[in-house]
Amino acid sequence: METLIDKCKKLGLKLTEQRKIIVKVLSDSSDHPDVESVHKRAVKIDKRIGIATVYRTIKLFEDNNLLEKHEFKGYSSRYETVRENHHHLIDIKSGKVKEFRNTLVDAMQKQVAKEMGYTLVDYRLELYAVPVKNRSKK
Repeated sequence: METLIDKCKKLGLKLTEQRKIIVKVLSDSSDHPDVESVHKRAVKIDKRIGIATVYRTIKLFEDNNLLEKHEFKGYSSRYETVRENHHHLIDIKSGKVKEFRNTLVDAMQKQVAKEMGYTLVDYRLELYAVPVKNRSKK
């Protein structure tokens, strides 16, 4: 599987030491971080990384289709590396984002597009939910 750093090199993007750290932070993230979270994690590695550098790097990666921007309702923009289609469930109490795949949902979306005279080329499904309270007996 091609890494984010491999993709940057393939595109001929200049990889400064600070950008390499930002790439590492993004590659190691599984929680769809916002810019501020990326900055906090990067500063732990190199205190000289400024928030403006993180913003510019994320914008560069987004413009080159290396990052996907998500604008989940009620939250600042969140980012993840571009990969095959999947869906998101957003816990509205904690803000945590959980990824999932469901072949039935995928098939339904394709079928709906087909019934309306279209070929589906992309899709995004976001579910907003709260955790179910534990109903165990005491």
